[in-house]
Parts: sequence; structure tokens; C-alpha cells
Amino acid sequence: QAHAKVWHLYNDHFRPAQRGKVSIALSSHWIKPQRMTEKNIKECQKSLDFVLGWFAKPIFIDGDYPESMRSNLSSLLPEFTEAEKKYIKRTADFFALSFGATLSFQLLDSHMKFQQLESISLRQLLYWINSEYNNPQIFIVENSWFVSGTTKKDDAKYIYYLKKFIMETLKAIRYDGVNVFGYTVWSLLDGFEWHRGYSIRRGLFYVDFQSHDKKLMPKSSVLFYQKLIEKNGFPPLPENQPIEGIFPCGFAWGIVDNYIQVDTTPAQFLDSSVYVWDVHQTKKLIKVDGVYASKRKRHCVDFAAIRLQVSLLQEMHVTHFHFSLKWSLILPLGNLSLINHTLVHYYQCFASELLRVNITPVVALWQPMIENQELPVSLAKYGAWENTETVQAFVEYARFCFTSLGDHVKFWITMNEPSVKNLTYTAGHNLLKAHAKVWHLYDKEFRRYQKGKISIALQADWVEPACPFSRNDQEVADRILEFDIGWLAEPIFGNGDYPEVMRAWLHRRNSVDLYNFHLPYFSEDEKKLIQGSFDFFALSHYTTTLVGSEKEDAVKYDHYLEVQMLNDITWLHSPSRAAVVPWGLRKLLKWVKSKYGNVPIYVMANGIDDDQNMVHDKLRVYYIQNYINEALKAYTLDDVNLQGYFVYSFNDKTAPKYGLYSYVANQYEPKPSLKHYREIIGNNGFPGPETPELLCPEEVASCPDCHFFRTRKSLLAFISFVFVAFIVTIFFITYYSKRVERRYK
Repeated sequence: QAHAKVWHLYNDHFRPAQRGKVSIALSSHWIKPQRMTEKNIKECQKSLDFVLGWFAKPIFIDGDYPESMRSNLSSLLPEFTEAEKKYIKRTADFFALSFGATLSFQLLDSHMKFQQLESISLRQLLYWINSEYNNPQIFIVENSWFVSGTTKKDDAKYIYYLKKFIMETLKAIRYDGVNVFGYTVWSLLDGFEWHRGYSIRRGLFYVDFQSHDKKLMPKSSVLFYQKLIEKNGFPPLPENQPIEGIFPCGFAWGIVDNYIQVDTTPAQFLDSSVYVWDVHQTKKLIKVDGVYASKRKRHCVDFAAIRLQVSLLQEMHVTHFHFSLKWSLILPLGNLSLINHTLVHYYQCFASELLRVNITPVVALWQPMIENQELPVSLAKYGAWENTETVQAFVEYARFCFTSLGDHVKFWITMNEPSVKNLTYTAGHNLLKAHAKVWHLYDKEFRRYQKGKISIALQADWVEPACPFSRNDQEVADRILEFDIGWLAEPIFGNGDYPEVMRAWLHRRNSVDLYNFHLPYFSEDEKKLIQGSFDFFALSHYTTTLVGSEKEDAVKYDHYLEVQMLNDITWLHSPSRAAVVPWGLRKLLKWVKSKYGNVPIYVMANGIDDDQNMVHDKLRVYYIQNYINEALKAYTLDDVNLQGYFVYSFNDKTAPKYGLYSYVANQYEPKPSLKHYREIIGNNGFPGPETPELLCPEEVASCPDCHFFRTRKSLLAFISFVFVAFIVTIFFITYYSKRVERRYK
């Protein structure tokens, strides 16, 4: 009633001259049902009625309280007279909304939630207000998030929540038709936050409460909000717009399967037993004891599983297929004393069948998995990569693989995605030496006649400073890139030693803390061995992470590296919460080029998980489209020497939720993303009307069986000489025989 009287006072006596407007500011939360049932939806409506509708309905609708309040509170709720209802109704020139400053974010009385779930969706609240109160003009008079009381200038968490709320407001305006005409951030300065005291901060300006003069400092959020106001929202950035263009001739379009489906069940044609068909009684085949047919040699066609997998790959139109061998199964004892010849033959057949249909096999010798790191048990049991004996065992294993499979495989990966998160510095040290020794082994003993290439594949997700205006956050991002990628990349692709950033940081940590993290040293000979042991730079990239210097969330804070992991909540996310950030791939490729020169680069794995109930596979289609387009930008605009791109993964059977083929009831079904990827492959990128046509020479089919002849050139020369001599001899014998016949005639 007080509000209504003031509104009428202004309306009757001040508005004509002052031409202003007046309203009441109402706080609200947003609520969503625990389960989508009619009862829960009604409880959500009741929650909003009791908090926002209590004041909003009398003012914006009919002058009376919500019906849900009337029915639940009965005599506790006062009655308005008809005159009072008429007097209160429509006493607001706009809807002034406060969201997040007081009631929202765990500050609402639990009874007001009616056993439903509180949410921070400002867009949904705006839509509800628009529908419930007849499309009023809305002015957001208070909206904010908060950060820890210890956070000073780099308030990244505050920035990304602010970005989310303003972006949701923009969506409500553009897509939902909500009439929002203003937005106000809460608040200008840090202050006393009621029952939370000084434990949190909400201000755009940092206040040093301990200083005598309460010194003020602008936070990163000030710069963010200032830029946002200048741009009046989020205009499309030119660098994020898709481009048209195509990749070069011979670009590798691939698909990944960590481990191919191995089924070495003998075919029926290998059974040497003799059977009689009982056509009269049992109608079954009866084995004849003691009678056997002659055994025949195994052939690749005996493996039915290979034919199926190869046919599925053909449907994709890929040019390359990347998979890993199982060291623990090929050499179960970790040495050549026991060899699984059946499995080796299976791999040989698989590779040769791929070549037969013009798909290049890309084979990794080792990929770490959870159980025993996919090492033979004898090696895993005695220290795994901590033990130097594993290095030599890996070299002998690699020699065996090159000898057994090298006729068919020309594209090798020594180690696929060794996880730096699970490596000790000693293990990483040995792993680098093992890689280098295997590379030199191939280079000296096999490259000349197998004519292949070999390198290591590193996982390389991009790391972005959480506050783009913060030098501290940039330093943290640079440090994490060196620890995550440079640790294994710098010795191989750089100077033969670990990044200087790593050594300096570990020295600092060891000197001030109880930590004792020892980063081993390479001898000069080892540096020469490791440096340059590559033919290309292979990387796996899936997502982008934000990092900051201010400790905000203890769960996501790494004390060892002094880094806070953050997330931009406005980014698209997969069901497993992996962020979809296509521009991160382009930044990564530029970073690799800037650090390691114009090295040939292959994106060996790039993919996202999905919700298996989503029929249209929209997220993966978007992911593949935009990540490949960013790769194209790196190639065309940044002059990155990009040679290939591989999607992860082949099918849901071997990589659940990541596959381009779903696997249900023993059947493979192509997802829409497969068809979309196939279309991009067919176009070799994203050609436009003005894209010049690229005429690529036809590739000569490789000959996997030519190794026999290439390695026996001397024998071939001798046979050729004998053959020519034989022909010449026959010619002379025939010639002189005819002359003798003429003479006798």
C-alpha cells in the first residue's frame, strides 16, 4: 500500500512536470523441478509465487496475492478491499528486477524452494516474468556473482558469471522477445556482505579493508565490463567467423580407434576334420573320428572381423586410419621368448586390407591405458617406465614390429598420448630416451627400404589465461603449457633438454617448500640422441582450459603449480563437461609453429563425447565443423604446415559415446556426424564460389608385397642377366640352325 501511494503521488503531482518513471525493485530466484512431473512443476510455480509473486502479482496483474499463497496461508494472509486492489493494480512503470544480489545463490530460505532445485538461469526467469506479468518492460537493477574474500584484482570467476548473465539477458531479448531495457551490475565496490561479512567480494573495485585509507584498485572485471559497454554486447569477432577454403593435395583425412577390435577366432575353413551330414535323422553334421583333410595355410580372409571394420572405414571415405598395437598381448613376457604370432598375423592382415582399399594405416607402438599402462606384466610389475630395462625392452619390441609389420605400415607413432598427469619425472625421462632410441633404430635400419616416417604423439589441450587483461594469468598459462606439452616436446622438437621454465619453477618450489621434485638431467650424448628424433609433430587435442593465478576454488587449485583451473560457463559443454572451444585448436597450432618452427603437424585425435539418446548428433556435427574450420584458418591464414586431421573416434563399441558409428544390438549405425565428416572430406575442406580449383595428381597405389624385391636387388640383377643371356642364346641357336638348314638345301 505504501508503494502504491507513492506511485500515485508521483503520477498525479510530479510526472507531468518531471516526465520520469517509478517502480518497485523485487528480488527473485529461479527454480526448476527435480523431475518433470506435473506436481513438481506446480511446486516450482508456488516457489516463485511465494517469493516474487507475493509483491509482483498485486502490482502488475490484479491487485491481489497469488492464488497459491491464498490457498496455503488462508487466514494468515491479509485481505485487500476491492478499492485497495484497484489502487494497487498497475502501480509500476516498469519491472525492476534484482537477481543474485540478495535472494539467489543459496541465500533463499529452504522452505521457499518447496523441495525443488534452485538455478541461476536468468534467461528462464526473464521469460517467466514476461509470460506471467503481461510482457512488462524489465530493468535489471541488481545482478552479480561473487568471489572469495581473498581474491584481489584477477576476479576471473566473477567475469565469467557476469558474462553468462549478460549473455542470457541478450538471448532473452533476441530469441524470447522479452522487453529488457537496462542492466546494472552489483556492485561498484567491495563491501560488508551481511551474514557473509568480508568472506566474499562482489565489487568491480577491490577495497583493501586492512589499509588505513581503504585503498581502491580496479579489478579485471572493470575492464571486461568497460569493453562490453563499449561494444554494447557481444558482436561477432572477425577471427571467430568461419572461412572458405580447402586443404592441400595429399592432406590426411583420418579416423582414430585406440585399439582395433581383435577377433582371431579360427574360420570354419581352417577346420581339418571331416564331417558327415545326417540328412535323415538329426539333420546335423557328425564328425568322423580319425579322418582329417589336409591343413591349409591361414589367409587374411579367414578373419571376418577385419572385413567388417574395413568396410565401415570405407564408408567414411577416410584416407588414414590410426590405431595402437597392444604390446602386452604381442609380447606377453615383455621379450621375444614368447610371441603371439596369431595376433601379429591379424595385425598384418588388417594393415594389408587397409592398403588394399587405399587407406593408410597409422600405427602406434604403445598407448598407455589404466591397467598396467598397457605394458607387459613383467615390466609393469618392476617399475614400468621408472625402470631403465623398460627402455631396452621397448626398443626390442619396436624392432620386432618394424620387421613384422613394416612392409604394410609406413606411418608410425612410437608412443601415443603419454599422460603427463600420471608420469613421474623419472618415468618421463626414460620414456623420452626410449622414443629416441626407437626413432634412430627405424632411421638407421628400416627407413631406407621401408620408406616410412615415425614420431611421437602428444596430448595437447590449449590453456588460456582466465583474465585476458592479467599479466599474472598469462604467466600461469605459459607455465602450464610448458609443463603439459613442453615437458616432452622441448627435448625432441627443441633444444634436447627440458624447458627452462620447468627447471626454474621446480628449483623455486624445492627451495621454499617441503617438495623434492627432481627433474633429471640428460648427458650431452643423450641430448644429441633425443633432439631431432621426429619426422613430424603429432598432437591430440580435445578442449581448452582456463587458468588463473588467484586461488578461488580449493578443489580445482593446483598448489604444486600454483594455478587455479576455471571454466567459462558460457561455453558449450559436452555431457562429460568437456568445453567446446574451436579457436583453442588454432591457437595451439600457432603456438607449436612459433616454438618449434615450420614442422609438419598432424592433429592425430580430435573429438567430443555425446549423449547416446541424442538422435541428431548435433553437438558432434558442430564440433567437427568448427574445429576443422579453425584448422583451416591455421593452414591458410597462419601458414601452419598442417598435414592431416583425424577425428576421434571410430565407433562406440571401443570408445563409448565418442564414435562416429553407434553400436547397438551388435549392429553399427552411422551417426549424422559421420555423414557430415564424409562431406567435408569429399570437399577437402570448405570450398566457396571463389575458391580456386585444386588439381591434385593421382596417387600411385602402394605395393605392400614389393618389399621382397626391394631387399633383393642383387638377386634380381643376377636373374635378369641370366634371363637376357638365355634369350640371346636361344636367338643365336635359332638363327644358326636356320642358316645350317639353308646350306643343306
